Amino acid sequence: MGILSWVCKKRSLFLGVSMILCIFMFSGCANHGETKKNNKGTLYIGMTNAPDSFNPLFNPGIAGRFAIRFMYDTLLGMPEPNEFTPQLAESINTEDNQNFIIKLNPNAKWTDGQPVTAQDVVYTFNLIANPTVETTKGTYIKMLEGLDDKGQLAAGNQIPDLIAKDEHTVAFKTKVPVDPNYIKSMLGFEVYIIPKHVFENIQPETISNSEAVKNPMVTSGPFKFVKYATNDYVEYAANTDYYKGTPKLKKIFLRIMNGTNLVTELKSGNIQMAAGGSIGIVPVKDLEILQNDKKLVVKSAPSNSVQFLEVNNSNPMFNVKFRRAITMAINREKIIDQLYKGNAHMVPTLYTSISPVYNKNLQPLRYDPVKAKQELAESGFDISKELTLQVPLGNVLREQSADLIQQDLKGIGINVKQQKLDFPTVLSNGRKGNYELMLMSYVPSVEPDYSAYFTPGNSSNYSQTNDPKLTDMFVKALAMTSLTERRMAYSAIQEFLNEQQFLTTLCAPDDIIAQSKELNGGIKDFWEGSLDDLHEWSLK
Repeated sequence: MGILSWVCKKRSLFLGVSMILCIFMFSGCANHGETKKNNKGTLYIGMTNAPDSFNPLFNPGIAGRFAIRFMYDTLLGMPEPNEFTPQLAESINTEDNQNFIIKLNPNAKWTDGQPVTAQDVVYTFNLIANPTVETTKGTYIKMLEGLDDKGQLAAGNQIPDLIAKDEHTVAFKTKVPVDPNYIKSMLGFEVYIIPKHVFENIQPETISNSEAVKNPMVTSGPFKFVKYATNDYVEYAANTDYYKGTPKLKKIFLRIMNGTNLVTELKSGNIQMAAGGSIGIVPVKDLEILQNDKKLVVKSAPSNSVQFLEVNNSNPMFNVKFRRAITMAINREKIIDQLYKGNAHMVPTLYTSISPVYNKNLQPLRYDPVKAKQELAESGFDISKELTLQVPLGNVLREQSADLIQQDLKGIGINVKQQKLDFPTVLSNGRKGNYELMLMSYVPSVEPDYSAYFTPGNSSNYSQTNDPKLTDMFVKALAMTSLTERRMAYSAIQEFLNEQQFLTTLCAPDDIIAQSKELNGGIKDFWEGSLDDLHEWSLK
């Protein structure tokens, strides 16, 4: 063998081995949680909050509800406030505002091939009403006949007058006549229908810890659950048999990261969309960086999201004078100007300008440290006591607002220490009333019945409010069928909330919509309706 031939063979062998090594190296680096930018069938979405639950019956956190909508459909969609589209139901109709008929889509089916039937709907509602079931959905069905104000059965194990008339028709009755839009936005849009043939084999009281909710493999939505790597990513695959049409995307990843990484990954193209809606938040300080990137669409829109300071109203020390003192001590305009750079609005209560009943004439309590000190003294609060403020991690602006709040409260004599916790822990503490002060956010529904946040026994009543007058006001407002009457009733509720300050609304941040120009679809100005056409989304 000549020396030249030998060198050539050795070089060929070396190159071959090198190529094989490279292939192994690259294939080993590309796992399910990482981005493959050349895969145009895969969408990567950035989130700053991890989902707290995949349980369709129990999902108190916004991130969990967002994650569930990819794989579970509700009866109706709502792409715009009070505008409804068919999903599992073709229609929800009534002739007298009390007796309703649900007509299901005959083509809808579960991912295991079984049809979605009227029995699934009846089973779902009855399961939510079962007092042994851990659920956040009771408030959405509490209008049904036979249920109490928590949405639970007062007696028996079946909701009266809830009937599967045939495979695709459900009849139900409400306690009193109600606004049809109330039914559509609450029972229609907020309740995920579950497969009876899966859940009926599980003891109701153990559902929250069951495999069916930890690894939800039988669902009805445009995408199927594949995997959740805790605090890292959620992976979905297209439901190719989806009844509204095969999704154009093949895979979706929800990637969990902090706000700084969210900006970096958007600019690099490693993610194509920020989730928005208080769960995929672009830091305001980086907004201009993204706005100057020609590969991205970046804009802001008014939202239904509210950041607030929660006061544990079950503590007798925290009376109305104390609560008002807290609100007047906090310079909310400073929070909006310094932290949000003007991309937020001050609102008197949990109702924002998105709400059809928003009271435009109501003014928030003014920043007034002198008046705050006076009301604090009148409250009888012992200022030698140090209070603990629980701060959920993930939202940088919320974490920064804790520092400003701590300083403002010290200015009127209230000493506060911060306790920073992961978001699911803070949610759990809120439900149990295991806190003194807490920072939190809500994205309430367009439907103005916010009783779930303020009446006893409701899982979203983190403020532990128990005020008979307020409860009665919500009950009476709910019984009205005229929008004009409802607007007046909820305006009065907003006035009472502003007076009593059961919680301090810090601001209503604008939704920052940031996504790649390659994405057809994505976040809408009305954030809650963003996933209505998810199966039509595609990447250029």
